[in-house]
Amino acid sequence: MARKARTRQARAFRVRAGKAPCRHAPFRNTTCLRAGHVRLWAIADLHLAAAHNRAALHALPAYPGDWLLVAGDVCESLDLFTEALAWLTARFARVVWVPGNHELWLTGPECRRRGSLAKYAALVEAARRLEVLTPEDPFTAWPPTGHVIVPLCTLYDYSFRPDDVALADVVAWAAELRNVAADERLIDPAPLSGMPEWCAQRCAATAARLDAELPPAAHTILVGHYPLREDLVRIPRIPRFTPWCGTRLTADWHRRYQADVAVSGHLHVRRTDWRDGTRFEEVSLGYPRQWKAERGIGGYLREVMPERDAAAAA
Repeated sequence: MARKARTRQARAFRVRAGKAPCRHAPFRNTTCLRAGHVRLWAIADLHLAAAHNRAALHALPAYPGDWLLVAGDVCESLDLFTEALAWLTARFARVVWVPGNHELWLTGPECRRRGSLAKYAALVEAARRLEVLTPEDPFTAWPPTGHVIVPLCTLYDYSFRPDDVALADVVAWAAELRNVAADERLIDPAPLSGMPEWCAQRCAATAARLDAELPPAAHTILVGHYPLREDLVRIPRIPRFTPWCGTRLTADWHRRYQADVAVSGHLHVRRTDWRDGTRFEEVSLGYPRQWKAERGIGGYLREVMPERDAAAAA
C-alpha cells in the first residue's frame, strides 16, 4: 500500500511539473549504477515553486541503491513538498531531509492560522509517511562507512552580524542595503518570542541528543540548511543578509561531533571549504537563473562521500 501511495504521489508530481511520463528517458549519470557501488549524494535549494525546477526534477534519473541528502528549501507548499519527496523516494534507496526557511514560510491561509512551528510538524509527518528521515528521527549510519548521518534543524538567531550592530537594530541595518530576508514577513514562530528563542531551543535540544546518543568514537556527516560557521558565509551581492544565515551556537559542532563532512545550502553559492579537517559542502541548486539547464539537476548532485573516501574510512 505504501508503494502504491508513493506511485500516485509521484504521478501527481509529474502532472504538476507539466511533463508527460517518459518511458525511455536516458540516465544522465551512469557511474552510480555500477555493480557494488553505493553513493551518498546531496543537494539543497530545489525551489520547486519555479516550473523550470519542477520540470528538471521530473527528468532526474533513478539512482538505485544510492542515498540522497536534501538540505532544505524544497518548496513552500506542503502538497508540492509531499509530491516531490514521493518522487525522490522512488529514485533513491533512502532520502534524508532537513528544513530550510522556505519550507517554514506561511504562504496559505491555513498555514498562517497555524504558524511555522505547526507547519514544521506537518512537514515532518509528511516526510515520515514516505519513510524520509528528518531531524526528529533516530540518527542513521550510512552502511558503507558507518558514518552517522545527523539531520539538523538549528535555524538562525541573527548572531551572524557585526559586533557593533545590536540585535534590536539588525533588521534596520540590513534594510539600508535592501538585504532584509522575506522570512521577516513569512515566518511566524509564535507562541515563541521570535527566531532567536526558537533557534536556541533547537540547538540546545539537538546538542543534548547528540551528546547522549552518539557513540564516543562515531564520525558524523552533519546535514543542515544553514552553514554551521559564520566564516563560511560569503555572499558579496547581499552582504547584509548574513543575520539570516545561521547561528554562532554551532560554530564548533564539526569538531565537537567529529564531522568528516558538513552539508548545507541556503547561500546559493556552491563551493567546498575545509575547516579543522572537516569538509564543508554548500550544495545549493538555486533559482532557474543560477544553474545551467543543460546539466540537469543530476549534474548538481554533490557526492558527499566519494568512493575513495569511503574506502579509506572503511
